[in-house]
Amino acid sequence: MHRDVNPKKFLGQHFLIDDNISKKIVEAINFKKFKKVIEVGPGKGALTKHLLHVKDILSLIEVDKESVEFLNIEFQKEKLNIIEADFLKFDIGSTYPSEKDILIIGNFPYNISSQILFKSIENYESVGGIVGMFQKEVAERIISKNNCKQYGILSVKTQLFYDAKILFNVSPNVFFPKPNVDSAVISLTRKENLTIDCDLDLLDKVIKLSFQQRRKKIKNSLKRLDIQENILEDSIFELRPEQLTIEEFVKLTKKISDETI
Repeated sequence: MHRDVNPKKFLGQHFLIDDNISKKIVEAINFKKFKKVIEVGPGKGALTKHLLHVKDILSLIEVDKESVEFLNIEFQKEKLNIIEADFLKFDIGSTYPSEKDILIIGNFPYNISSQILFKSIENYESVGGIVGMFQKEVAERIISKNNCKQYGILSVKTQLFYDAKILFNVSPNVFFPKPNVDSAVISLTRKENLTIDCDLDLLDKVIKLSFQQRRKKIKNSLKRLDIQENILEDSIFELRPEQLTIEEFVKLTKKISDETI
């Protein structure tokens, strides 16, 4: 027997202790679509043991030294590729330079789940899919459509690149320690034939500035971009950010970009 791992509050660790949930997550994935699988924050291997059928393409990224030691012993026979690193600082592009079909999977710590998502989205050319456990409220924001109160930066930035859906909700009772919130497992699949024909850096600025003042009209939120008065006459600038579809954010960015070149 080897030493157990105590969940660490500062790492946001809530270990999944219901094997049926772990199975359900893994069974929801079509692994044939992926050439590389990265599990983020495997902890004590609740998901890992159901990923052994793809162990040849599997890497585990774990920042907690105690968990890494546990996993190395637990999966000694399997000789898994276990990387002790912070996923948020891990360079996906340099580590897997020619890989276009990576799956990111994990029971993500709630305190950094949005950052894990943004990191994956930044690497959308490499990351073909994401399946992860999120706080239910965050999951609902990710899949939300325009004209809903949950719709925001997370919704727009995710849905620009990925089709998003909630697979199922999860009770707090399946974790140790038990969180104070409900959870949900979501699946993100990179859009096929993805082309976003605008400046992605400017688009990012437009989305962030718009939602920083979500009650204001777009023309007021984007004042910092020094947009020419004649462009502001377009009716799209009279809308509030939650009214715009994903496509309209792209259209808006193109309009600003074309006039400022």
